[in-house]
Amino acid sequence: MYIQSLELSNFRNYSNLNIDFDNGTNILYGNNAQGKTNILESIYLAGTSKSHRAARDREIIKFNEQEAHIKVIIKKNSIPVRIDMHLKKNRSKGIAVNGIPIRKASEIFGICNVVFFSPEDLNIIKNGPTERRRFIDLELCQLDKVYLHNLVNYNKIINQRNKLLKDIGFGNDTELKDTLDVWDMQLADYGARLITRRNQFICDINEIIYGIHRKLTDNREELNIKYEPNIIGNNLYEELVRCREKDFKLKSTTVGPHRDDISFFIGGVDLRKYGSQGQQRTAALSLKLSEIELVKLMIKDIPILLLDDVLSELDSSRQRQLLESLNNIQTIITCTGLDEFIENRFSIDTIYEVINGTVKRKVSTGAEKQHRKEVEE
Repeated sequence: MYIQSLELSNFRNYSNLNIDFDNGTNILYGNNAQGKTNILESIYLAGTSKSHRAARDREIIKFNEQEAHIKVIIKKNSIPVRIDMHLKKNRSKGIAVNGIPIRKASEIFGICNVVFFSPEDLNIIKNGPTERRRFIDLELCQLDKVYLHNLVNYNKIINQRNKLLKDIGFGNDTELKDTLDVWDMQLADYGARLITRRNQFICDINEIIYGIHRKLTDNREELNIKYEPNIIGNNLYEELVRCREKDFKLKSTTVGPHRDDISFFIGGVDLRKYGSQGQQRTAALSLKLSEIELVKLMIKDIPILLLDDVLSELDSSRQRQLLESLNNIQTIITCTGLDEFIENRFSIDTIYEVINGTVKRKVSTGAEKQHRKEVEE
């Protein structure tokens, strides 16, 4: 799987952009605030229907414009697939696949599998549990349509239950309280399915991450991830009933998989609490590399890797280890310079210079000797 071309209209700082990508390594370089990350954001949006940094579509549309468009053509098993996305300021986005509109934005998951790696991901271990749950949910939603269905329904019921808790909070309506049991039974059903699938996902990741992390640390460390469900066993319904009075007071659902977490251990030491910054970042890198391998196994294809200025956050050893792992996968990398690639003698297929919303193709040779010559000139 790889992206063949991308077209943008009124997306962030791009009035119009039409860019063809190589199926190998593509470098987008330039100064900060020129629009490099915007290109990655548009690809991620086309693959997941979500932005990794904007809460609303209106934030993505170019200033003083009412709508924006994204068109991505990907190749899957040598067959072209076209994704069109129409972003509107005051209405829901429209999405079409091969010219056929889809009813729900969530139906886009799994068509274009992307793995996104940004500097913020290097802090996934020390940051709050919301980011770690988001990592699990976004990956599983791309890989498992059943999980996506269960998660969407679970979130709908959580929202309805929380609204009911707020309504009950304004009085002592017995009829409203009686309806709470109906929501709790449904919530427990979908919640149990999420817990089971998340647990399997962590088991699958652990089988892969063990070898990757040992290689990254020259066999010095063994990394293990532990799933920490908010509820142990199949007693979510009983816990929801037990916590009702607390939920009435807080007007929010306080138990369930929306409060799950994962932890990372090296030799029994919890990296969240006691790991050094270097250990945490290496573990985060191992997690992303494991994500790529897991996607390969599950979809029997190779995902698209988006690296957003990650190399500048890594030391030379981790830079080299990351670059060496990028064989046979389309990678689109943003950076402010090409030094890291030249120093690591890393082969690049195409280089693009990004300047204030314009993209200029610089090199398409596949040999680092040519890159060096280009930089020196």
